[in-house]
Amino acid sequence: MKITDLKCAIIGKNPIVRIVTDEGIDGYAAVESYKPYLKPHVLHLRDFILGADPTNVERVMMRIRNHGAFKPWGSAVSAIEMACWDIAGKAAGLPVYKLLGGKVRDRVRVYNGSVRFPLTDYSPEDYAENTARMKASPEGFTIIKQAIGFHSAMPRNIPNFYYGERQASTHHGQWEGGPLTDRGLNHLIACVEVIKHVLGDDVGLALDCGPGMTVPDAIRFARAVEPYNVMWLEDMVTGDYTPHVSAHLYREVTRATSTPIHTGEQIYLRQNFRELIETRAVSIVGPDPCDVGGIAELKWIAEYADLHGVLIAPHGTGNGLLGLAALVQVSATLPRNYIAFEYPIGTPDWWKDIVVGLPDPIVQDGFIEVWDRPGMGVDLIPEAATAYLTDEDREFFE
Repeated sequence: MKITDLKCAIIGKNPIVRIVTDEGIDGYAAVESYKPYLKPHVLHLRDFILGADPTNVERVMMRIRNHGAFKPWGSAVSAIEMACWDIAGKAAGLPVYKLLGGKVRDRVRVYNGSVRFPLTDYSPEDYAENTARMKASPEGFTIIKQAIGFHSAMPRNIPNFYYGERQASTHHGQWEGGPLTDRGLNHLIACVEVIKHVLGDDVGLALDCGPGMTVPDAIRFARAVEPYNVMWLEDMVTGDYTPHVSAHLYREVTRATSTPIHTGEQIYLRQNFRELIETRAVSIVGPDPCDVGGIAELKWIAEYADLHGVLIAPHGTGNGLLGLAALVQVSATLPRNYIAFEYPIGTPDWWKDIVVGLPDPIVQDGFIEVWDRPGMGVDLIPEAATAYLTDEDREFFE
């Protein structure tokens, strides 16, 4: 089998990759929905993989892995990797999880991810109402994550939240940050208190916090919320779109508190998780298959983390329905250090009408049953999806 073409189209909000082969088997994968500008980066890699056998996934990756970098620049490589696994599974007549070593669980736990409702003033009362809505969602999530602090509009809604000057931001991922005021720290703690009151002991709470906190503030906050048994505090110091790891800073925070600390969504490749894991700088790592280099890369990281007593909760909120399928396949194979992955949905809503293979409902009681269809188990319906192609992408399915 040989790759004869690599195509990319923006469908809805996601750049979608299609790998075409000489045996009539296509592989599909998605780039995170926040990155439509990466289409040229995907197509740049076309000439590097033409003629390769896509079922030799690692050999294909060796041709292009050096063309990726920390989020967002690892996305093109990651999507190609996942499309190759889709082809490999279809060619073998097996679900991808079988090719990754087989499943160790029949269903995978997810947390709310893209199931969010807008906040208004970021007050404790606002968080209480918002959390109650998520707790009542039909998916029955057993873990809910809320965005607070610098990973939200809280600094712009709460006067004197921090000592610092807001920087102009024109692109997703350019976050503000600085030392918290007493008012800011107390506001954060008050919000956590009411959220936990709403969730009780029925639903676990995770918090996406930044990046943007200083190390002393991260320690103060982590210690202050210890009584609430928070599942993790994510990306407090670095994180989303940060082009470095700063494991030494996270280690200071982790060693100072019993609250689990989490990071990793922006990191590309296993080598860049090494210090986080080997020094136990965090309690939980959260690679995103659409950024880290693909699903085999994520599995390697999970297994290495397991050897060091570090847990894994993969990121994935913007990965769309094709990314959801990839997360289900790989998460089924992960070691016992797996907690849950961040649940992505298809946006706009018509995405559910252009794919085949997903269960209905997708999530029940906070879990997704692992399916057994070949490849990733989810395919685009060309006749339905064509209606949503731009003129530029009109030949995507040809």
